[in-house]
Amino acid sequence: MTQGKGIEGSGKREIRATLALAWPLILSNLTMSAINATDVWLMGQIGSTEVAGAALAVNLFFAMTLIGLGLITASSPMMATALGRKLRSVTDVRRSFRQSVWLIFTIVLPIWLVAWNAEAIIIALGQQPRLAAIAQQFLNGYMWSVLPFFLFNAMRNFVSALERPGWVLVMSLLGVLLNGVLGYGLIFGAFGLPELGVFGGGLAGSIVWSLLTLLLGIVILRDRQFRRFSLFGRFWVADWPRYREMWRLGLPIGLAMGFEGGVFSAAAYLMGLVGEDALAAHSVALQVAALSFMVPWGLSQASTVRVGLMLGRGDKAGISRAGWTGWLMAVGFMSVMAVVIWTFPRELITIFLEDTPANATVITLGVSYLGIAAIFQLVDGAQVAGAGVLRGLHDTKVPMIFTFVGYWLIGIGVGAWLAFEKGWDGVGLWTGLAVGLAIVAVLMLSRWMMRERLGLTSDEPSKKIAA
Repeated sequence: MTQGKGIEGSGKREIRATLALAWPLILSNLTMSAINATDVWLMGQIGSTEVAGAALAVNLFFAMTLIGLGLITASSPMMATALGRKLRSVTDVRRSFRQSVWLIFTIVLPIWLVAWNAEAIIIALGQQPRLAAIAQQFLNGYMWSVLPFFLFNAMRNFVSALERPGWVLVMSLLGVLLNGVLGYGLIFGAFGLPELGVFGGGLAGSIVWSLLTLLLGIVILRDRQFRRFSLFGRFWVADWPRYREMWRLGLPIGLAMGFEGGVFSAAAYLMGLVGEDALAAHSVALQVAALSFMVPWGLSQASTVRVGLMLGRGDKAGISRAGWTGWLMAVGFMSVMAVVIWTFPRELITIFLEDTPANATVITLGVSYLGIAAIFQLVDGAQVAGAGVLRGLHDTKVPMIFTFVGYWLIGIGVGAWLAFEKGWDGVGLWTGLAVGLAIVAVLMLSRWMMRERLGLTSDEPSKKIAA
């Protein structure tokens, strides 16, 4: 009886700990997604052609950004595990953060190079030249956001590892407000700002991310708990073993995230081959699905930290408890969202597009895509939660293979076959995405359940790096 109460009590404590860490991450994820959603909404006020062109820009940029973001994500379990061990944790956390910044400056230049030549790349991918030109206009302003965006997320990983993500939430909420006001002003020439059209919408994003990064950096310098880490000190000091470890751990995470996000980007380009209306509808429907996805993603990030802390302590029961808590909460939330999206698809689409005869085809297509999105909510939550708990165990290579096989070989393969061979068009592409997500979810869960048999609950590799 006493043992049962103890287990029940530890489970409740884990739920509280996960929620305390997750809710600011969830809200900050939602607000970051809301920044992108605001861009889509603003483009929708110009016209569906601008939505389609901006979608090509964002999807080209998004895939590259996700790979970089995954590389940086390696610092999160590394810092959490160091804090769980406690021995030399301040030095270890600072060194991991420093190398995450070194990594950022390594990857940002190739991303800028691709973005600067986006129009030619998009045309080479078979898209309409007028849409490619709109995409280039947007990216000419937006491409400069990538450096501050990466730096912001590196600092976000630090404050999350300390289980104090509230500041990130404050910054993200501010970002939504600033992006809405600045984007509207620079696109339409309001508030005394120049009228820059599509370019202005992209430029607003770069300005907003620069401001948010500066503000979060000031908070870290001034907050007493953060300040003791001297996070920005001695940045010129190399730590090549840790830099290589971050690549070793982070590259599979980045590729996995790139495979996942990139499959939706690839779907956008395939939608462009189906037609302009299909591409615009895909962009809007994807924003709805992305907003829903931010909650399980936040729970996944919290689970990475919680599992990493338990790994550092050598607490196998705690690893299990932390992982299953985050997984069940993510799947539970997505079950609710599946009902919401299935019940109100048209109302959700018309948040972004005015319900007029000119937009009738796009809205109808968007509603059909959301019908499939409602079905794959459960597996989407399951796969991202599974990836999060495995990252907490520093297990990244095999999950990367899972995502490549599930999303690209099966998801895109089935989707393209249904769309172009069977004549399902956009519905076929979304069906393929749902199949790919389901397969990855099953594979991630199976590996998590086999963690002890596979020897994933040992902290020996990270101890060697810390030494």
